[in-house]
Order: sequence, then structure tokens, then C-alpha cells
Amino acid sequence: MNDLLKKEIDLLPDKPGSYQMRNKDNEIIYIGKAKNLKKRVSQYFLRPQNGKTAAMVFNVDHFTTIVTSSEKEALILEMNLIQKHHPRYNIMLMDDKHYPYIALHTKVKDPYVSISRNTNDKRCEYFGPFPNSLAAFETVDIINKIYPLRKCRNVPKSPCLYYHMHQCLGPCINKISNEKYNEICQEISTFLKGENKEVINKLKEKIKTSSEQLEFEKANEYNQMLSSLLNVGEKQQVEFFDKMDRDLRGFSTRDNYVSLVVFIYRKGILLSKRSFVYELIGELLDFISDIIFQYYSINPHPKELIVTNDELKQDCESYFQDMRVLYPSKGKLFDMLSTVLINAKEALDEHFMTARLEDDNLALLDRLGKIINIKTPLRIELFDNSHLSGTNAIGAMVVFINGEPVKKMYRKFNLQSKNKQDDVNSMKEVLTRRYSRLKEEKSSFPDLIILDGGLTQLNAGIEVLKKLNINIPIISLVKSDKHKTSGLLDMNLEEHYFDDDKPLFFMLTRMQDEVHRFAITSHIKKRNKNMFKSIFDDIDGIGEKRRELLSKTYSTIADLTNATSEELKQILPDNVAVLLYNKLHKEK
Repeated sequence: MNDLLKKEIDLLPDKPGSYQMRNKDNEIIYIGKAKNLKKRVSQYFLRPQNGKTAAMVFNVDHFTTIVTSSEKEALILEMNLIQKHHPRYNIMLMDDKHYPYIALHTKVKDPYVSISRNTNDKRCEYFGPFPNSLAAFETVDIINKIYPLRKCRNVPKSPCLYYHMHQCLGPCINKISNEKYNEICQEISTFLKGENKEVINKLKEKIKTSSEQLEFEKANEYNQMLSSLLNVGEKQQVEFFDKMDRDLRGFSTRDNYVSLVVFIYRKGILLSKRSFVYELIGELLDFISDIIFQYYSINPHPKELIVTNDELKQDCESYFQDMRVLYPSKGKLFDMLSTVLINAKEALDEHFMTARLEDDNLALLDRLGKIINIKTPLRIELFDNSHLSGTNAIGAMVVFINGEPVKKMYRKFNLQSKNKQDDVNSMKEVLTRRYSRLKEEKSSFPDLIILDGGLTQLNAGIEVLKKLNINIPIISLVKSDKHKTSGLLDMNLEEHYFDDDKPLFFMLTRMQDEVHRFAITSHIKKRNKNMFKSIFDDIDGIGEKRRELLSKTYSTIADLTNATSEELKQILPDNVAVLLYNKLHKEK
């Protein structure tokens, strides 16, 4: 420990706050929080450390602190600073999944059921989350067949096929009472809470009736619905009959790695198990509480949170006012926590058996930095263009931080240059727009820019950065004679090949594949949108609202072209549907 660190530690207060570990270049490499700053920060330098904690401490040149009035404030500040600076040694749940919910839209004029990825709309009652997306869609399909709520997001002016099949009350032509809607919504709500015996009995009765009337196709349809219902609603082996929404959490440690497992119960039923395995940084319980806080900053809160440690219980109680936090010592919850702990240990064992720990992203980024003689590139921006003979041209940028994609930072550019088939000029345009804006806004620049296109694209990128008077390291990936990525070209036009460095090659290839994917999907979306626009342009009777409805109903031109005139008449007046159908098939 150097003299400067000793002096800084001596000056630390015995108060809560956030600390920021910095390297010799004054970059923040780790952000933490503490109940007592003096005690917590000094522990890093007075105790022997292992793994990434040891690597982090070795790179600390000095640190800064921000004092807060409470540990809760310190935690919130810590999370905000991590989101802003993305330090290399902090764990980020950037790849966290958002499972679908079933939304029952009860507080709208004509209620309906849909799939939702969030729970923000106050007009809905939500059920889930469903870790198995297919199960959620199957359930909605069953509900739509059994209960006659509307299926259209926007109520049309004439009845659709569902009305004639007796699967919709037809609010487009009938006035439905609130009492009727309330009755149906209550039945759906009861069904989604797991009480489906009545629905099962109804389906069995319909199967029997249809068979007796020799309507075998209808009987088979009801039988398929019953099978799907039994499959979707199959109860887990472990069920709580209090119908409570709760999460159970347990952890296990091994060789400086920690696994954190959560069992997700909704309405008393076990819906999912999720596992997180990370290399430990800092104190164990601080590390786990940080992960829990991050998790619930982007996921819904259950009514109850069950944990396996009293200190964690106290931390979570101070963070989450809307969740009841328990640390049980006996009973069914205690028994279930034992199962959670077994799963945490198994998750860690599986990680050690299957994970290629040598392919650590940070180690690979360190290696990349040494190869091209720059500091470790923690934030990388990659670019690609996509067009079809110069039409619907799109420039795309993806961002990787600490080797992981950060999709909220992705950007796409509608290319404006006259010759959109000229990939070099298109790349110049995108890079100029991106970095002149960052310079104007005085925003931070990436540690590295990666292009795809060898020497030609690299020269274009170097030219743009020189004109803007911006110093950002830039490289280009190069391909072999077989048109496969084989190495990279640095700013000194020196080639580096990956023959003996497969892990680094695979990481850069994953990044390259991601920017290709984003560019192509963005181009296709733009092309479809413009194709829809041109198709609808000269058809009287298709205004802005009907364009939007058609675009939502048929996501691609192929779907729209395959629609029959009868289908189109469900959302368009008959004469307009015929005009559209004829134009589509004439152009086809």
C-alpha cells in the first residue's frame, strides 16, 4: 500500500457512503458502498485478497468517496454511479431477461387479454411472470377461445370472424353491459389464479356434447384445448396454498465464486428457478445484497422475499419497503430454503464443470489491448451498414461494455448520402454523425472502435477521426481468402492473426455477429415499413389509422400478401379489402 493510500484511509470518516477505486489514469475501476467508509475501505488493503478482488486492489492507485446520510442512500448512489461509469470490476445484470406476463385489460372500454413484457399499465391486472413464453401464449389462446372478449386491439366497425364463431361479444355492433364484462373478467382472473376446475369441466362437457352430435372436428378442437390447459396449468411439486407471490433466495460459495439462486412463486405456484454465478468481489454479503438490489431494480417486486441470512434480511428490509422480508428458522418456508440452497450449490458445481473460466471477458479485453498497444478497451463500439441495392440503407452501431452487449446504447442511422451503395462513404457518414455529436455534447468516447471491412474501411475511419480531431483507437477486422474473419488490422496498418488465440477470436466474432444482426434487422424493418407505405399510397379508404392496424396485424409483406380477401374484410370495408387484395396479387 503506497503512502497516498495510507493518508486517504486515515482521513476517511466513520460514516456511510460510496467509494470509488481509481487506477493511475484516474479511471474508476470499482464502485462500492459501506455502512462505515473507514472500516470497509481499509479492509481491502489490510487483509489478504483472492481472485478478482486481489487484481482490483493491485490496480488501485487512489480512491474517492461520497458520504451519505444512510446505507440505503449509499446503495442507491452506488447503483447510479455503476450505471454511469460501468467499472470493469463491478457486476452488472445487463443481460437480465424480462419474462412475459398475461395482462387482463379491465379498466378500458371493452376489456381484452394480451401478452405484456412489463407491468406499467395501471388499467391492467397482471398474471405471471411466465418463464416459459410458449406457456403464456398458449394460455392467452385458450382464454380467447373460451371467453368471448374482443380479440382486436382496436375495435373495428364491422364484426369479424371471431364474432361469427361465437368467440367475441361483438362490441363493434353490440352494446355490452359493464355487469357482463365484470362477470367474464372475474372468471378469467379466477382461472389465471390457478382455479381452473370449472373451465376443465366445461371443456369436458363440450367434448362429450360434440361427440354425441357427431361433430368430431369440434370435439377434437376442444380436446386439444383441454390438453393444452392441463399442460399449462400443471402444478409444480411444491405449492403454497396461501396463493402468495414470493421469491426465495439462497447462495453458495466455492473458490472465490458465488452462486445466487431465486425460486419464483406466483399465486403460490413455483413458476421458475433462476441462477446467477459470478466471481466474488469484496465482502460476500455486500456483494449479494448488491446483486439483489440490481435484480429488483429491473424486475417486479413480490409480496414476500425469503432469504437465508439475518444480515441480508436487515439489508433488504431497509431497501425494499413494499416487500415483506423473512428469514425463517422452521416450517415449510425453511424446508423450501433448504431446496434453494441445494440448487445454489448445484449451480456452482455445474458452472465449474462446464464454464471455460479461462475465457474471462476482462482477461480477453486485456489481451486485445496489449495486442494493439492501448489500455484495456472496456467500452467498444462496432459499426456496420446494410442496404438492398442502395435502398432503405441503414447504418448500425452496437456497444459492448466489459465484453457484454448493452442494447439500450445501440443506435441506428438512416443514411443520407446520395450514393448509398458506396459502403465507404456510408461508413464515413455514420462515424462523422456519431462522434461529432459526442464531441459537441462533451460525452465520453469509447475505448475502441471496431469496423468490418479491412484496410478500406479502416482508412475511412482514420480519416473521419482526423478531421474531427478526435483520438480514439480504431481497428478493422480482416477476412481470409474464404471470406471468414481471420484477424485484425490496427491503426498502424499492422495485421494480427488469431491462429493461437481462439478465445479472443471467438469473442470478437460474437461482437461482429451482433453488429451484423442489428444492421440487417434494422434494414429489414425499414424496408418493410417503406414497402407497406408504397402499397397503401394509392388505395382510397386506407388512411393513417388503417395503415397502422394493417401493419400491426401483418408484420411482413409476405404475411399481408398471403392474407385472403375474407381475412382483409375483417378489418377493412369490403370494397377497400378487394382493392388491396387485387393490388397485392397483381404486384406479386
